[in-house]
Amino acid sequence: MLKTFSITDIGEKRKLNQDYVFTSEIPVGCLPNLFLVADGMGGHNAGDFASKYTIETIVDEIGRAKEDSPVSVLEKAIQSANRHIRMKSTENEEMSGMGTTVVAATVLDDALYVANVGDSRLYIVNDEIRQITRDHSLVEEMVRMGGLPREQARSHPDKNIITRAVGAQDSVEVDFFQVKLEKGDMVLMCSDGLTNMIEDEDIRMILKGQRDIVEKAEALVKAANNNGGKDNITVVLIEPFADEVIS
Repeated sequence: MLKTFSITDIGEKRKLNQDYVFTSEIPVGCLPNLFLVADGMGGHNAGDFASKYTIETIVDEIGRAKEDSPVSVLEKAIQSANRHIRMKSTENEEMSGMGTTVVAATVLDDALYVANVGDSRLYIVNDEIRQITRDHSLVEEMVRMGGLPREQARSHPDKNIITRAVGAQDSVEVDFFQVKLEKGDMVLMCSDGLTNMIEDEDIRMILKGQRDIVEKAEALVKAANNNGGKDNITVVLIEPFADEVIS
């Protein structure tokens, strides 16, 4: 049985929360469950509109989807959201240039299907912490090309520049991942307001140090805020095998 909890927090520095989250432990269309995190960008109210509207469009599209492949369903829904955001940004000058990251996940038996655009992340946490998604960011590209050491990436001045976003272009390239889940695994989805404030291993230690899923999520947000809380913080935690005892 799935156990999940989500939380979003404005952080310590921002006046507006441009993150948006959606979770459903029950079926959405043909998917048995659905989890979404989006981190909007754009001036005025455009960033929070972009994240909310993108997630609402994805949920609506998935609810009407006829395909049975999780990858196909997520791909079509995200492409549809991209078209809708592009259309809105051309209709309203204040929303010009808006966009959003999105990370989406669904658990089907012991398989996790993940879709990603931007630098919001999904991790699997157990005895170690593994980042499943790859950031679509300028700094990550520099690390991959060998031009920037990984340990310098966190404090790089261009850390916030993303190379892919829903709404940035007429079409969007989506990354997909499929992961086999094991007993004891916890899925963490989050915006970069968490990961820019806390090192991965510290995230794992915080999760291991709390009793239940609610305390785990709240402790992550508290730690990010204690470390500066420079951005909005969103956390989704999923325990895929919450009712199964690890022998």
